[in-house]
Amino acid sequence: MRSDNGSPFASGRAVHGLSRLSAWWLALGIDLERGRPGHPQDNGAHERLHRDISLQLQSLGQSDQNSLDLWREEFNHQRPHEALQMRCPSELYHNSPRKYQGGLEQLDYPQMATRRVNRCGQIIWHNDQLFVSGSLAGWSVGLKPTLDHQIEVWFARLLLGWIDPVTANFFRADIRPKKTKNNTTKT
Repeated sequence: MRSDNGSPFASGRAVHGLSRLSAWWLALGIDLERGRPGHPQDNGAHERLHRDISLQLQSLGQSDQNSLDLWREEFNHQRPHEALQMRCPSELYHNSPRKYQGGLEQLDYPQMATRRVNRCGQIIWHNDQLFVSGSLAGWSVGLKPTLDHQIEVWFARLLLGWIDPVTANFFRADIRPKKTKNNTTKT
């Protein structure tokens, strides 16, 4: 799923920018692809469509939901599109005959220990509460020991970070530790 870095697709503070919506997409097996922050040209056609819609509604002196609904009706059912061999989208695209059966109840992590993320975004590990991400509340994460005595924390196919068993701290995979003046690692 290609999106920008804004709500509801991403969260600026969460691990890997996961929002509740993007976490659900990952759980369903949908890969995430985001444009670079501050670079709308990464998704130029989509941004251009938004601009054209806005300009068209402004030229009519309207910009409310009712106007947008009328624009969508015309775009999909009355206006032919060159990319569709001068047909309207409604001539080609129809609702799926399959009913949506709902999402996953939980993720399965074969050969990994699992922990449920509580409503505060924390997991319990050896009687310690470690904050992982509030956007994963209610989901399970997988814990996998590594050869260097760290514990990897996974959500679906995404490595969230590591637990240091000595300090009982969670270190995010998307934040690189900074070196201090005396060459020690600081996060």
